[in-house]
Amino acid sequence: MRSLVLLGLAASSYVSGWQFGSNIPSPLAPSRPHHNCLSHCPPNPLGAFHPSNPSRIRIQTHPSKAPSKVRTSQLYALGDGASNDGGGGKDNVNDKNNGDGGGGGGDDSGDSDSQDSVSIEGIKKWWSTPEAKDDVKTYTASLAFALALRFFIVEPRYIPSLSMYPSFQVGDQLAVEKVTKKLRPQRRGEVVVFNPPATFRDIVTFQVSGNAGAKKAKEALIKRVVAVEGDDVRVKGGSLYINGVEQEEPFTAEKANYEFGPVKVPPGQLLVLGDNRNHSLDGHIWGFLPRENVIGRAVYIYWPPWRFGNEGMF
Repeated sequence: MRSLVLLGLAASSYVSGWQFGSNIPSPLAPSRPHHNCLSHCPPNPLGAFHPSNPSRIRIQTHPSKAPSKVRTSQLYALGDGASNDGGGGKDNVNDKNNGDGGGGGGDDSGDSDSQDSVSIEGIKKWWSTPEAKDDVKTYTASLAFALALRFFIVEPRYIPSLSMYPSFQVGDQLAVEKVTKKLRPQRRGEVVVFNPPATFRDIVTFQVSGNAGAKKAKEALIKRVVAVEGDDVRVKGGSLYINGVEQEEPFTAEKANYEFGPVKVPPGQLLVLGDNRNHSLDGHIWGFLPRENVIGRAVYIYWPPWRFGNEGMF
């Protein structure tokens, strides 16, 4: 089961990552410097040098060739301060415009249209090849597989607050599997991710006005199931009692400084609390959670690496 979840988590990272209430910023690969020739290439040592004196141009001939056989590419322009005897620095000049001056520039839209036509034709030719069909099949199958894993089996989640401290810390990324909820009811002690009930949304929109409140009211939450349907629940003296039995909760940050209950969990409902009992907007404030609101069950932390594991999740 763990290997399946790991595979799904890796595949789902191609699609998207979600924090509780917002998307994970997709990690970008570090940018590479772009070497722009305008700023990085060395300047042409000739610059805009145009010899105005024919005597400043010397023809260098090969010993075995007559001067009449010399090409234009063998012309050397002598730099400033150079003498005609070959002293001073010399730069090779490949002069391809030795004519009497070309005609005026014309409209180059024809060349652009020709290039576009060539590109389109190239794409059409590639599309008709067996390799292209194989690539499309591979990419489509991979995308479909990743989407199926992401929406039906496992998805990544990100912890944005300390309501579940010390079990989860801000920045923890964890895998949430979605299969178990279809096979059996939730159990006490499990950590679940869920869509908030109507009572939670009412509280948030009352406390935070405007679009910010409406957005926050829709954010997915993560809490621990402490009681299931039919359980009698009470918080007294900082301790949690289920059906009259005090519960051992080593995963909590501190004892609760509030009183709650006694209440009975209705059918089809759950009671969920944050591990950071005194700093969590949870079921002791907004009531019970409908089971159909559960998205999935947190199974392990996969990032950061030194936090990898599932201690305290079951």
